[in-house]
Amino acid sequence: MLNRLAGFFVRWVERWMPDPFLFCVLLTALCYALALGLTPAGPLALVTHWYAGLWEILPFAMQMVLVLLTGYTLASSRPVKRLLEWLASIPKSQGSAIVVLTLASALAALVHWGFALVAAALLARALGRKVAGCDFGFLVAGAYSGFVIWGSGLSSSIALVSATAGSEMNFIARYTGIEAVALSETLLAPMNLALVAGTLITLPLMFYWMQPRGAQVRAAAPALLAEPEEDGPAAPAAPLTPAVRLERSRLVLFTLVALGGVFLVRHFATRGFALDLNVVILLFLVLGMALHGNSADYVRAFNRAARVAGPLALQYPLYGGIMGMMRDSGLAGVISQGFVSVSSPDTFPFFCFLSAVIINFFIPSGGGHWVVQGPFLVPAAQALGVSPAVTAMAVAFGDQTANMVQPFWALPILAIARLSIRDIMGYCVMTFLLSAALSTLVLFLLA
Repeated sequence: MLNRLAGFFVRWVERWMPDPFLFCVLLTALCYALALGLTPAGPLALVTHWYAGLWEILPFAMQMVLVLLTGYTLASSRPVKRLLEWLASIPKSQGSAIVVLTLASALAALVHWGFALVAAALLARALGRKVAGCDFGFLVAGAYSGFVIWGSGLSSSIALVSATAGSEMNFIARYTGIEAVALSETLLAPMNLALVAGTLITLPLMFYWMQPRGAQVRAAAPALLAEPEEDGPAAPAAPLTPAVRLERSRLVLFTLVALGGVFLVRHFATRGFALDLNVVILLFLVLGMALHGNSADYVRAFNRAARVAGPLALQYPLYGGIMGMMRDSGLAGVISQGFVSVSSPDTFPFFCFLSAVIINFFIPSGGGHWVVQGPFLVPAAQALGVSPAVTAMAVAFGDQTANMVQPFWALPILAIARLSIRDIMGYCVMTFLLSAALSTLVLFLLA
């Protein structure tokens, strides 16, 4: 039954799902039309909001590009390649491969979403090479599906800002006077732990049961799975001039490794296991340089990685424009208030979840989500007698669930896998339905 249902969604997506760039353009037009019809913002004001959003997202866009580039370069080092190849050699069939992959991806997402997006994609490529008879699009869909619990993990932006006293995004502190919400009320709350446990159990099982069989399997061409080094003939050996000797020297590169390493040791010693995007980028950079050993090898690997960054550099600013229109026009508030108006204390967490699912299509960012929804939902939760911590996690649940049918966060994985969104989205719809069902269940039973 699951196999047939997944097959239906695969066929539907292949027929109707546009390229992520076109999807982004259509969302921009829809957001403009909705804001024009539902808010006081005029046509020219919306253009101004869109323009401002384009550039506000640039620091984040650069961070995401660097997460991808440094992570990919790290994974192309010989030690990491050997580790991935060893892990990929454990499964002997498509079924066991997808169980290993979805579990590894979900566990990585609980540690840090940026790390998970890179690591899961590279493991999927390794499994595609090692395990015969696999549908590569199915594997990559499993790799992306583990991302569905990132907002329940250690890098959850909504939970972390709510636990940070003095943060500008700590709307719970602003509207309730509670200086910081302990993680025991968000990430370690029974409803979040139940969602994580339920996902870790049911996600691998669902993928195992819905795996393509027989004629359904679409094997990847060997060139698609080839390592970047195999893309062309090797360059001729350069003469050992003083410049070349310097490029191959470990001492030069290890100057940067030492600087970054000292900072990371001090950071983790004083702040514990605190990961943000900048720390993840530096960690990937330092480890990648250390494992490559010399600047010549590292620069070549980085240049190969740069080939996959184009879709990210193009689309992130466009989503910034959408976010600018949603936030500055008040459209996100209109949507949130609409759900609040029909809520009761028992249904409020679910409607927070549902509104987050809808807004995620326009603002596919946990932090951005909370910026536009928090100021409306926290006061409403107070008025209804609902816990602000529950409200925050309900928004996080909606954000991470909707990621499965919003192609924005799939871009890094698709770039590494060299696939299109139509190759994976049909299976991701199944993950969306699973996560929506589990989230609804825990919000009604445990919130």
